[in-house]
Amino acid sequence: MREITPKKIIEMKGKEKIVMVTAYDYPSALIADKAGIDIIFIGDSLGMVVYGEKSTLNVSMDQMVYHTRAVAKAVKRGLVLADMPFMSYEVSVEEGMRNAARLIQAGADAIKIEGGYDYRKLVKKLVRAGIPVMGHTGLTPQRYLRLGGYRLMGETEEEIEEILRDAKALEKAGAFALVLEFTLSDVAKLVTEEVKIPTIGIGSGPYCDGQVLVWHDLLGIYEQVPPFVKRYADLRSIIQLALENYKSDVKEGKFPEKQHYWEFLDKDDFEKKRKKAIEKLLEEPVED
Repeated sequence: MREITPKKIIEMKGKEKIVMVTAYDYPSALIADKAGIDIIFIGDSLGMVVYGEKSTLNVSMDQMVYHTRAVAKAVKRGLVLADMPFMSYEVSVEEGMRNAARLIQAGADAIKIEGGYDYRKLVKKLVRAGIPVMGHTGLTPQRYLRLGGYRLMGETEEEIEEILRDAKALEKAGAFALVLEFTLSDVAKLVTEEVKIPTIGIGSGPYCDGQVLVWHDLLGIYEQVPPFVKRYADLRSIIQLALENYKSDVKEGKFPEKQHYWEFLDKDDFEKKRKKAIEKLLEEPVED
């Protein structure tokens, strides 16, 4: 069992801020775990940042299982959390159970679903079956068509009530934490105070119990990022420069240098072996 568990995450509420970041492959997860990240999250955002989709709606269960397996192999300390993609749990509780089990069997320690009150029965049954669940309310990207786009949530009385109801329902159903996405900070603060489980914010202000960002956003892989993102590096420029330098060295014959390749120390020995190899090919030509 990894050091960070759902129980540990719950215990961190009010005592220590929780740090969560997405990772979608083995090397990224390895680095995130070495950095001491608490929750390493295989988000369905991989559809957009890894596969170039315009939304998360085209992500499949097979993709989530594939990436979860890669990440789980790398992580020794952090909690591995996997997203349930669009339509992997909405049809029925039974289908949701089966798909959640696939992610756990791929190496996840817990799963995350978007939505709260509407999926309380699924959350309750998953928890009873031994599958830890993180909920997600506020902006739910899988519902962006219904919501009218990727927009700030919590501006109306109805939205505040819905977000709070979702959070309460998730807590009651047994979720160990919940994500609050792109929600007014006052509302996020209210929810954080009203529930006993930790809240993980993304674009929802400083009052949540923790924060999550997408790997590619915080590292500056792409030019365009959401308005709530803080870039901690500009890897896009660094990587591009490295590739340009590599191209230049190859074109100009500067790479590989002597330290990058090996050759026969005894040239006479090479000449003998070269002649024998050619003679053998002449005797036994390669068939078409």
